[in-house]
Amino acid sequence: MRVHIATDHAGLELSAHLIEHLTAQGFEMVDHGPTAYDAEDDYPSFCINAALAVVADRAQGQDSLGIVLGGSGNGEQIAANKVVGIRAALAWNLDTARLAREHNDANVVAVGGRQHSLEEATSIIEAFLAEPFSNVERHIRRIGKIATYETTGEVVA
Repeated sequence: MRVHIATDHAGLELSAHLIEHLTAQGFEMVDHGPTAYDAEDDYPSFCINAALAVVADRAQGQDSLGIVLGGSGNGEQIAANKVVGIRAALAWNLDTARLAREHNDANVVAVGGRQHSLEEATSIIEAFLAEPFSNVERHIRRIGKIATYETTGEVVA
């Protein structure tokens, strides 16, 4: 599986760890930056580029997910969610990571690097990457309604 990863300065250490750790587990890691610490960096471009790459991969049939990191993960999740076709979920424990995939077919996970230890953040991300979408009809229907709004602006009851 290809995994696109992006961060800001607050998640740079976690990003470097995850790239090494997940590569060793067999994931194809694609780093969207930044490449060096800069306390004044602007995460939106990094996260949007990672999200765009996930959408492009999936459109070509590539098994692909994304990870966006920051101090809290909130801004990074918001930036990723601006890309059409992305469902980015902020995960703060194993259950929220698993449910994001199982119920929402989230294709990007956001984690706050300042909110968790390295071990805890790694476990959250591993749980997200390992969990398949359930394909339960009610979840498919709900995701479809979100996609309809995203592409047409129509709110389906």
